[in-house]
Order: sequence, then structure tokens, then C-alpha cells
Amino acid sequence: MSRTATVERVTKETTIRVELELDGAGDASADTGIPFFDHMLQQLGKHAGFDLDVSCSGDLQVDGHHTVEDCGMALGQALREALGDKAGVRRFASIVVPLDEAAVEVVLDLAGRTFVVYEVPVPYEEINGFDTGLLEDFVRAFAQSAELTVHVHLRSGRSPHHICEATFKALANALGDAVAPTGRGGVPSTKGTL
Repeated sequence: MSRTATVERVTKETTIRVELELDGAGDASADTGIPFFDHMLQQLGKHAGFDLDVSCSGDLQVDGHHTVEDCGMALGQALREALGDKAGVRRFASIVVPLDEAAVEVVLDLAGRTFVVYEVPVPYEEINGFDTGLLEDFVRAFAQSAELTVHVHLRSGRSPHHICEATFKALANALGDAVAPTGRGGVPSTKGTL
């Protein structure tokens, strides 16, 4: 069965289309009008092993918040839909990903329950249109929409760019591991559902 989803989200603030294939080759593209955010979404697809295409037209004349948060919501919805009943997936994953002086840990569970612990005190900087304060907004919107439990911790770091990129790469790797088929049937829960 193909684990894919296409999500379109249209509001007065953004128009978004997300195409996601979990069992892809890591081919990822993004066009949101925020070049650094595009790069981060490409990192997410590449390092998770997902084929991912994200396009967004947002009210960037206001700021980048609606674009970043709404893309998180749409991507989370696509992940939830592509996973279906989650039968046969690994479910849990964790990793620490370094990028030079930065190291970020992500621990997650495809639990079907949303809970976010976010401890990444990233210094403020605008990186090619991306306000680093929006990193947390993306993670929270994504987790809420995907119905994930996720813990994100900054182990070390100084550069806002490196911290943001290590966060996206850690999230990507943990997601790729958690959605991986195990070869065992059934939903990985004693409740019989996630």
C-alpha cells in the first residue's frame, strides 16, 4: 500500500499544497517565499527519506509567521494521512544530530497524542527571511497536526543557523526511523490503535 498524501490548506493568510510520500528517495523541494525555510523543509524531506514537495503563497508582507506555522500544520496533516492506521511502523525514535558546534536531540512517538517539550533557546536572528523564533512555532504546529509526542532539546550550540538546521535534521531522522516498516504486522500498541 502506498503511504502518500496530498494536502491543500487555504486560508485568508496562506495557500499551501503539500505532497508527501513516506517511502520515497529523499527528493524534496519547497517554495514558500522564505529561502531559508525552503532549505529547512528540503532538509526535512531529504534526511527523513521522504519525497516531499511544499508550495506556499503567504502574506509575507505581514511577516513569516503564518507561512511557517501553516506549513507545519499542512505537513503534519499530510504525515498523519500518509501513515493511516500506523500498522507495522517502528513508532518510537530518537537521535542527536550535530552541526558543527550545535547538537540537537529529538525524541518522538507516533502516539496519536500531541505533547511537545521544546527546549531550544535559539538566539534571535533573521536568516534569509526566516525569523529563528518561528522554529518553535513550526515544531508545535507540525506535532499538533501530526498527533505526535515530541521532545526537542538543544544539547549545545551558538550559531542560530546551525541550531535551526540541526533541529530540522534531527526531526527528519527521527521521523524517518519512526515511520519505517518493521516487518511485524499490526499496530504497535497494546491498545490496538494509535
